[in-house]
Amino acid sequence: MEQARSGAVLEATLERITFANPQTGYTVARVDTGRGGDLVTVVGSLLGAQPGETLRLRGRWGAHPQYGRQFQVEDYRTVLPATVQGIRRYLGSGLVKGIGPRLAERIVDHFGTDALRVIEEAPARLAEVPNLGPKRTRLITAAWEEQRAIKEVMVFLQGVGVSTSLAVRIFRRYGDASIGVVRTEPYRLAAEVWGIGFRTADTIAAAVGIPHDSTQRVEAGLQFVLSEATGQGHCFLPEEHLVAQAVEILQVPAGLVGHCLALLVAEQGVIREELPGAHGEPTVAYYLVPFHRAEVSLAAGLRRLADADADRMRGFAAVDWDAALGWLHRRTGVQLAPGQREAVRLALTERVAVLTGGPGCGKSFTVRSIVTLAAAKGARILLAAPTGRAAKRLTELTGVDAVTVHRLLELRPGGDAAFDRERPLQADLVVVDESSMLDLLLANKLVRAVPPGAHLLLVGDVDQLPSVGAGQVLRDLLADGTPVPHVRLTQVFRQASRSGVVTNAHRINAGRPPQVRGLDDFFLFSTDDAEEAARLTVDVVVRRIPVRFGLDPRRDVQVLTPVHRGPAGAVALNELLQEALTPAGPDRPEKRFGGRVFRVGDKVSQIRNDYDKGRNGVFNGTQGVVTAVDPVEQTVTVVTDEDETIAYDFAELDELVHAYAVTVHRSQGSEYPCVVVPLTTSAWMMLQRNLLYTAVTRAKQLVVLVGSPRALAQAVRAGGSGRRHTALAHRLRGDPGRTRAAPAVLAAG
Repeated sequence: MEQARSGAVLEATLERITFANPQTGYTVARVDTGRGGDLVTVVGSLLGAQPGETLRLRGRWGAHPQYGRQFQVEDYRTVLPATVQGIRRYLGSGLVKGIGPRLAERIVDHFGTDALRVIEEAPARLAEVPNLGPKRTRLITAAWEEQRAIKEVMVFLQGVGVSTSLAVRIFRRYGDASIGVVRTEPYRLAAEVWGIGFRTADTIAAAVGIPHDSTQRVEAGLQFVLSEATGQGHCFLPEEHLVAQAVEILQVPAGLVGHCLALLVAEQGVIREELPGAHGEPTVAYYLVPFHRAEVSLAAGLRRLADADADRMRGFAAVDWDAALGWLHRRTGVQLAPGQREAVRLALTERVAVLTGGPGCGKSFTVRSIVTLAAAKGARILLAAPTGRAAKRLTELTGVDAVTVHRLLELRPGGDAAFDRERPLQADLVVVDESSMLDLLLANKLVRAVPPGAHLLLVGDVDQLPSVGAGQVLRDLLADGTPVPHVRLTQVFRQASRSGVVTNAHRINAGRPPQVRGLDDFFLFSTDDAEEAARLTVDVVVRRIPVRFGLDPRRDVQVLTPVHRGPAGAVALNELLQEALTPAGPDRPEKRFGGRVFRVGDKVSQIRNDYDKGRNGVFNGTQGVVTAVDPVEQTVTVVTDEDETIAYDFAELDELVHAYAVTVHRSQGSEYPCVVVPLTTSAWMMLQRNLLYTAVTRAKQLVVLVGSPRALAQAVRAGGSGRRHTALAHRLRGDPGRTRAAPAVLAAG
């Protein structure tokens, strides 16, 4: 390393950003000094800097052993360009939304070196530019004002370690009040700004002088622990778990944590309740308010539906079932098995019922039979599933249009549903497939919207992974002693038994290793090295499967991995698969955001519920394909699996991740012609039976496992993913004197 010289000043135009960490603001960029010769590399925190801007950089020169001479930035400020060429380049860089290179040229041709002053001081004069109408003028003026205001906020936030993308979110949430909120109430950010967690807010709080042992900090830390618990599937935490985790995270005495916890309960920031423990002793449980309300409401709502005096399908109470099932047989040409017949009867006579079972056991045909009989009686039928893919599959199966649960309820910004108890759905029968995916909050919204007297049938495989969100609704409904009528189908039908995918799914679920030799639809490519497993996974997806089976590697093949990080995790595999399937090219537009690049043709997935997008929101797990990148409007366009076109501002790209490879949890409710599953010992803690079972049951035609036989054996052997803290089953059981008797549970064939 050559001797660094401190205090150097470099004025240059930012040409391109080659890397940026959105969390830290650390950036690697190339700049043009205007003196001819090659571009110069600069590194450091360039929070908010955009290509095309002229920057005055203060720092020092140094030399990297691999990348050579570079300028290490200590701080910078933006300098507006003064020449016609510089202004044209600045405006045409995409910095100001609505101005691209052509429009920039027209503005500068008209105003010359006064162009920036006109936009700043007399924006109405932009109407003088030929073919620039008043609507476009207003949009450009607003974009310029927002950009300037965001810059001012960023100057403050840069000193407290907030990244560019988060600074934009803070500004859009609080506007001119941003600096005041950050300075005096930084923990509000964790609750109100997506992408800012407690740790980021805590760092900001320390920077603005909030004491380490302040009540504000400890209360925020307790709510953070509970929020993290809901992200792991828990609806509440026992008191001892909550206090211990808060002490560890906050590094404050347990007495202070207990005092602040009592204050939170008094302020109704959290709910305290005594619940029966696993061994009879009481558990002191603490809930975040929305989750307590939802759990109580869901249990009450299910009881309300089950005990309703009205019955919108009363005609089935006295039906001649032999005659009805005989008619169904003549219509479909298929004879229902005993368990399927009982499930049909249960769904059409009970106002709340559950149908569960593994692959090949006839759940789908049973649902089709229920819908056919209900339609024959003129029932109004609504079908839904948690994901767009599952809804499409349900439509194909029944011939009746199905939608996602979110669209069925017409969820609005903020998460409120258009349909609820005051405005219920117009339906006699509501069927929800893939119900293992229903988390507590969504299940509560659904049940609230079902009208009294209507029938609700929840269909799903209880042995799959529970929902990504808090709760284990399907599992709790089927817990011992709950008054929910249900049928479990267990017999694998003859046609399905010839499928290696189906047979091996049941072997895995029973704790037996899958058969990986001699089948034409289930394979294991063995390697003990995680990096080799990643390379082999890419080769299988890109070359071997298309050649042998004729499947499209982007449309028909999905890589499902147990983990997000690691050599064979989703992040690393997405980089490798993107390079192989959607490589950079002069004819493929792209946008670099943080450490990722989004290109036209990329397979992507939404990673949070965003109720402001699309017709009724875009939700965590929604997949799609990038169809356009517009540097002028600063948007990336995605067409989702539900055939909806969604535009993302460049600042919103942290809502998207690449989806060539996704975690098994994110694949729930979806089905693919082929799944490829890397299994490595580096993912040891995540190797569990229900995870592998869920991955295998996502495949319609073909499963390819890649990796270590030892890892495969561990996944089959590990029986569960741990108990979630929920009390729905307890609330459903209620007072034994008030509990409605449930029909006998069937293990049906």
